[in-house]
Amino acid sequence: MKTDELRETYLDFFESKGCVRRPSDLLVPLNDQSVLFTPAGMNQFKEQFLGIGKTDFTRATTCQKCIRTGDIENVGVTPFHMTFFEMLGNFSFGDYFKRDAIHWAWEFVTQKLGIDGNRLTISVYEDDDEAFGIWNEEIKVPSSRIRRCDEEDNFWPAGAPTHGPNGVCGPCSEIFVQLDGGKEVEIWNLVFTQFNRVGVKQLEPLPSKNIDTGMGLERTASVLQGVDSVFGIDILKPIVDAAGQLLGKSPDEEMRRLRRISEHLRTVTFCMHENVMPSNEKQGYVVRRLLRRAVLDAYQLGTDEAILHQLVTPIVEAMKAGYPELAKTAGGVAGSIKAEEERFLNTIDRGMSLFESEAKGEEISGEAAFKLHSTYGFPIELTEELAQQRGVKLDREAYEQSVKQHALDSGSGAFTKELFNVGPIQTLKSTLPTTEFVGYDQQSGKATIKAIIADNQLVEDSVATGHESALTIVLDRTPFYGESGGQVGDVGMLEADGFRFEVQDTQKTDGYHLHVGHIREGSAKIGQEVTAAIDAERRLGIQRAHSATHVLHAGLHQVLGNHATQAGSKVEDDLLRFDFRHDKAVAPEELKRIERFANDHVMQADAIGWAVHPIEEARKMGAQALFGEKYGDSVRVVSMGSFSQEFCGGCHASNTGMIGPIKIVREESVSAGVRRISALTGRRALDHLREQEELLSQAAARVKAPPVDLPKRIDALQQEIRDLKKAASKQQSAANKDVTAELLTNALTVGDAKIVVAELEGVGPADLRKQSDVLKSKASPVALFLASRENEKVHLVAAVSKDLVGKGLHAGKWLGKVAEVVGGKGGGRPDMAQGGGKDPAKTPEALTLAKEIATSDLKG
Repeated sequence: MKTDELRETYLDFFESKGCVRRPSDLLVPLNDQSVLFTPAGMNQFKEQFLGIGKTDFTRATTCQKCIRTGDIENVGVTPFHMTFFEMLGNFSFGDYFKRDAIHWAWEFVTQKLGIDGNRLTISVYEDDDEAFGIWNEEIKVPSSRIRRCDEEDNFWPAGAPTHGPNGVCGPCSEIFVQLDGGKEVEIWNLVFTQFNRVGVKQLEPLPSKNIDTGMGLERTASVLQGVDSVFGIDILKPIVDAAGQLLGKSPDEEMRRLRRISEHLRTVTFCMHENVMPSNEKQGYVVRRLLRRAVLDAYQLGTDEAILHQLVTPIVEAMKAGYPELAKTAGGVAGSIKAEEERFLNTIDRGMSLFESEAKGEEISGEAAFKLHSTYGFPIELTEELAQQRGVKLDREAYEQSVKQHALDSGSGAFTKELFNVGPIQTLKSTLPTTEFVGYDQQSGKATIKAIIADNQLVEDSVATGHESALTIVLDRTPFYGESGGQVGDVGMLEADGFRFEVQDTQKTDGYHLHVGHIREGSAKIGQEVTAAIDAERRLGIQRAHSATHVLHAGLHQVLGNHATQAGSKVEDDLLRFDFRHDKAVAPEELKRIERFANDHVMQADAIGWAVHPIEEARKMGAQALFGEKYGDSVRVVSMGSFSQEFCGGCHASNTGMIGPIKIVREESVSAGVRRISALTGRRALDHLREQEELLSQAAARVKAPPVDLPKRIDALQQEIRDLKKAASKQQSAANKDVTAELLTNALTVGDAKIVVAELEGVGPADLRKQSDVLKSKASPVALFLASRENEKVHLVAAVSKDLVGKGLHAGKWLGKVAEVVGGKGGGRPDMAQGGGKDPAKTPEALTLAKEIATSDLKG
């Protein structure tokens, strides 16, 4: 059975059992800080498992994209370890339970997949007699093929009865398939969340029991296809083969490296598709680590060019049945990968040289590890792996001391003990409907206070003025837009008789609009009716800027190509920044064309409208979605004329003419393969243009030329400056010759050596060094000590011929002693040193000491 067929067969089967098919969650889950990446299928159903919030279904099935990096060192080494994988799952939220879950699992494996039941073995939790009985007495699995395991192996979370944490937990049962040769592979884990842990070995039955199962898609496919590892299945083998062809290596010859390269590139491709780009923190750090791990493998296979981005095409082709959307960002993803490859390859040679030098000893020092990271871009985990390969230790503790508070989080993607923590918003979900947003059409309106949060706690009754930290008020309905989709939250006032609350920010969490601010008069009370009014002038500026992002997005596609898709945005009052995929700087002429496209549509005053559509219908219409954003079954589509259709929940102008002028003020790099445009709209754009006009007028007046002639006048002035510098340089050269001759004439002589100690007037440190070089070229052996005063500083230079160094005169030590006289310090090599001081008045005294030291050391 093909992998794509297995995915669809599983979902179809559980749909037939009454489960609602849900799409995969994003790789980076929204509103969940407990994990960096989605590690399992159950993650998107945490609220259903907790019994909070609105639930439209009690049975579900998914194929979830997952990332776990806890066992990253095993990728390519073992047959089944991967960082990115797909998890098939079926779930119950207080609906079907253990008996149905077990029976359906057996039915699917033996009947739908056709695996012989005699090849299957089962594990259950040692105290779960119910599960054992179902398997043994109802399914008829012999007791010899059912093993009871302890809480570390067959309980979720592992070891929970004894070690915690408190909260929802339960036993699990696993299904294993016997392979040829006696080995077995786990393909399915059934978790029965039926208890609430309240203490050590204290498990209270839950009133509502749940089911959480997970079947590894790739593992199961390897069993069905009769291959000995996941890298041999139909969707992964072509990628491994492509990596081998690209690098000129056969999979048999370099199996581990080619598997690792192909696997990591698949993970990176999916991450970048969802706008998770390489960086030095959180999810971006994981992406950078994986990609650089692959680049290092390719480098060690003899490749020093950026070529791994070429694997994006076979990856997209292999995954197209399950994830056709990858094709839409393939060009941008490949460009971003190439840019990151080039960045690492620029330093990898020097980094490996440093590593090889350190690896000759018994330990890689923390200082060297930090330099490999900070200077050469080697993630610390990569250096650790290299050290392990060489059999040397790495001083990780010293490394951590070097990075101090900038230690980076590599992220394992594992569950944390905060997984089911319940905060004030989670508490609200079980009792309070989400906020009704009326701000598309209204700037003010009546509303009722439904909840107050102070110091991260729900307030029972009321809060008066004088509360130091900001309060959060939740209303039943509001015109205040909560920050989301790149658009900042509204500000304004909530008012009633004797009550005023200044809203300084509005956030949106799980459907609740959170009005954050301070009470300016009276008290806030639960159930109180208020008038909610936004700052209308500010909102208009935000709407202009938000509409401008859509216009610019269309302009980017028009000028740069369809690969220039949105990677993020920030929309404020007549101010925006727009991030997009593009692998090089946008040329000035291209920026002009983009800006002209945008302003042409402003002048056309194209109508802006919106409508809600089922998501599949919206996609068929050609509306653009922001990759990495999670959408519901229905989406709001904002249209502008006939040139733009985008999924968007934000606030917009009613036509493009209301945006006013759009002025691009900056284009810059954000990360590898991602660029950023910053632009102004409306009043800010007009203010900017006036400021630029004023600066132009001032500059023209300064050089006594009309603005239209300013470039020519600047060219003429620059030529005058070049001519003057050239003439001054000639004069300086002539003067230097005279100074050189004078200094050598007045030099002290000790044996066959000349000692030149002098102060030069009006000379900076650079010219002081040049003069010392000239003197050294004119006399040998020679010892030079030159000083110059500039403002409140003293510059010092010492130079010693190498044969005089051997006689005991060390330039660095010589200058260091003299610099102390002028309140400074300095040092350097035996033959060359420089420094300075802060007490110019003592320069003569310092030069006297310089003569004495040189004379003494050379006579000595």
